Amino acid sequence: MTSRVRHCARLGIVVLGIFCIVSGIYLFRNWIEMFTRMRGKEMALGPTSRSFDGWKVSPLPLNFDVYLFNWTNPEDFYVGSSKKPRFEQLGPYRFREQPDKVDIDWHNQNYSVSFHKKSWFYFDAAGSNGSLSDIVTQVNSVAHAAAKRAADNWVGRNVVNFANKLLSQRVSVTKTVDEMLFKGYEHPIVNFGKLVTPQEVPFKRIGFQYGRNGSVDFDGHINMFTGADDIAKMGQIHTWNNLTHTGAFEGTCGQVRGSMGEFFPPNLNTNGSVYMYMPKMCRAIPLDYTETVTVHGVTAYKFSGTEHAVDNGTKFPETSCYCVGGKCMPSGVINIGPCAFNASVYMSFPHFYMADPSFLEAIEGLQPDREKHEFFMTLEPNAGVPMDVGGGFQANYYMEPVPQITLYENVPRVMIPMMWAEERVRVSEEIAADIALVPLFVLLGQIVTGILLAGGLICTCWYPTRKVTHFCHSDPKAKANVLRPLTAFGVNSAAVTAPVAQLFRNNTSSAGNDRVGVRLLEYNRGSGVRGESGITESSPRERLISEDSPDVIVR
Repeated sequence: MTSRVRHCARLGIVVLGIFCIVSGIYLFRNWIEMFTRMRGKEMALGPTSRSFDGWKVSPLPLNFDVYLFNWTNPEDFYVGSSKKPRFEQLGPYRFREQPDKVDIDWHNQNYSVSFHKKSWFYFDAAGSNGSLSDIVTQVNSVAHAAAKRAADNWVGRNVVNFANKLLSQRVSVTKTVDEMLFKGYEHPIVNFGKLVTPQEVPFKRIGFQYGRNGSVDFDGHINMFTGADDIAKMGQIHTWNNLTHTGAFEGTCGQVRGSMGEFFPPNLNTNGSVYMYMPKMCRAIPLDYTETVTVHGVTAYKFSGTEHAVDNGTKFPETSCYCVGGKCMPSGVINIGPCAFNASVYMSFPHFYMADPSFLEAIEGLQPDREKHEFFMTLEPNAGVPMDVGGGFQANYYMEPVPQITLYENVPRVMIPMMWAEERVRVSEEIAADIALVPLFVLLGQIVTGILLAGGLICTCWYPTRKVTHFCHSDPKAKANVLRPLTAFGVNSAAVTAPVAQLFRNNTSSAGNDRVGVRLLEYNRGSGVRGESGITESSPRERLISEDSPDVIVR
């Protein structure tokens, strides 16, 4: 191989190394974004996409668990009573949920889809702690709401007082669990109201889940993004009932935003939050990162409801817009009256978990526990796919005195718990294995990046390293010739040139070999220079090693 060919080959290897380094740096900075775009083209929601079937009908069994609070001493509920309101939790009453998406309409102009959610609920007696015929006593929220509506009107107050007496109303109402939930029950105040002002009473029966079974209107009309133009928008709600702002709360608190629960933004980090839109609360709930966990061997980020989710300006100023009419409760409960016919309904975490202690101090029977009452979403961070979901919210009624309404003139101010419900679902091992492919591809990209960087460094540094190694193993004479110019680099001549010239000198032995004599300096602690017998010294401070010395190198 000629020197020119060798030179071109060496240059080509160096250029290849530089190319690998540049490619590695580019992948290091952009691989996740590149993979996200590729995955987006494959997974974006569409009528023929891979994600459509699992989105339309959940492939996982869904359990809907409901807990009711039985009020055991409503007869002691009056100002001056020595007893606090006492409650016992009943349930869970488990229902198997079969959800579906109906009335699906695709909007290609803004890459969104509109639909209604429709669910059927079937009672699971084996998975329940109790039966639907259990008796439960709760606050008579209908009578109290009617009293508050009529409080500012003399005629209205008299009508309500007459109706309460005629219909034998009390501060509490007792019904079966079935009536309290899906079946509902007729309330005499509702029937009376429909006769007097039918336009103000849009319902016939009362029940926490009444009208939900098989309904397409319970959660409203939803429009969300498909992610076809940007995978980060997939599953994010665009409008609810054709609104981008609910009007229930002021400012950002009333904005329609967040996930509908099936998809979350990809490439999550531990410094941020995710939002989940809750139609029945007319707001988005923030979930903050709390810890990293594993689900079926897949690393996931756990985002939980914290004090931030149920604050109203007490601890987080930006949440002050959840105060309705300028009235703010202590932290831990959210007024959803504007979303519930202006009733005094407040949402909290179950058992007033993470709420102000005053709510628990006013009643008896509730015991908050993080393991049981935390609301969380565990997400695979690269894909933003839910792996484990749990927790729920509690509905409470704020009881307060109503002047000149006989039934409620002498009641204390208390936040009364009514019920809470939760849905818990965890992906199967098979689905987890499919989800695990996403972080695997991310890891493979990082490995390829590392190989490119390592290979590039090797190719780029190969020839210089080879030259240095060859020089280190060359003969001393060649190294001396290479280094000789460096010994006098930057030094001005006369004072240094002579000693340097004497440092290396050439002698010819009888065999014709070159000898290199090395001049040593010997110092004596007392007199400076120490002489040795048999050695001729060329100056008071120097001597030359003799030819017979073992320190002489003979070539």
